Amino acid sequence: MINYWQQINGQFKKIKKADLDQKQPIWVDARLVTRDETNSLQEEFTIEQDDILDILDPDELSRIEEGEGYILTIVRVPVYEPGIDTPYYTVPIGIIIKKNIIITLCWTDSEVLRDFCSNRIRNIRLSDFPSFIVQIINRANLNFLRYLKEINRRSSGIQNEMRLEIENKEIIQMLSLEKSLVYFTTSLKSNQLLLEKMNNTKLIQFDEEDFDFVEGVKIDNRQAIEMADTYSNILFGVMDAYSSIISNNLNVVMKKLAIINVVMMVPTFITSFFGMNFPLPFERLGRYATIVISLLCLASVFIANWILNINKKTNYEQKLTRAQRIKLRNQKRELKKQEKLLMKR
Repeated sequence: MINYWQQINGQFKKIKKADLDQKQPIWVDARLVTRDETNSLQEEFTIEQDDILDILDPDELSRIEEGEGYILTIVRVPVYEPGIDTPYYTVPIGIIIKKNIIITLCWTDSEVLRDFCSNRIRNIRLSDFPSFIVQIINRANLNFLRYLKEINRRSSGIQNEMRLEIENKEIIQMLSLEKSLVYFTTSLKSNQLLLEKMNNTKLIQFDEEDFDFVEGVKIDNRQAIEMADTYSNILFGVMDAYSSIISNNLNVVMKKLAIINVVMMVPTFITSFFGMNFPLPFERLGRYATIVISLLCLASVFIANWILNINKKTNYEQKLTRAQRIKLRNQKRELKKQEKLLMKR
């Protein structure tokens, strides 16, 4: 989809290609482009095919360079697309300046470009192409900050749900948010390097009024980088903590299963032992075998009780001896204090 825009009385208006005023600056907005549309742009404005392929590459980093008769700038902007595994990600926007025409090319739709088309941005001048590029970066920074706050709110909501019950769905959502933060951090750092290079390069020239604006955009970009790093570290720590909780819960479950297994081994051992094909003890006693077994059980109970009582008595005696030792120590300390007082007198 290719649209042509011109600024009339400070407002962007869509104009048909045949009605364009060639003496005024023209903005060619190409979004959701097809192969035929990219071929037509390449032929009409004599753009190199490698540059178009770089712009359409989802992993292309921000940069500025000079082509044959034009200046190419690539800026990464954030995109929110609900319903996919990673709803927050970034895409490159190619900005090509050729004479009095500026072309923006993107393989998908972007909220940043929609804001320009709907005249939501104030004090924008299409006649000043360097300022127009910085305005795109500035709007991208504002969207970065807004999406970062949304990611933080979503992660907080998921954490509240995980406190009640940890499920695979919530862990996957946290991983997707962590992946989005990595995309944002990489793109913001790439845009920061682009801003630094734009100040030092001679490809584009800023007015005196634009220098302060560029510095403000740099500050917003650094703030977004710090926020993305902070949220990423927090999310990484939360995921590490929940992984420890999951492993701890697994250890508790395994401990319970081990106890149950040990308890069930006793009757299994007895039944398997008495199920063997050899004479059993007390087999010849007949009905008296029950009496003998009962007497042995009672004897074992009394012996166990006697052993436990002995242990209690020894522990009590040990406690008494410890108390007596403490008393003796205190008495010795008091005697020493009294001797010192007598010596002083």
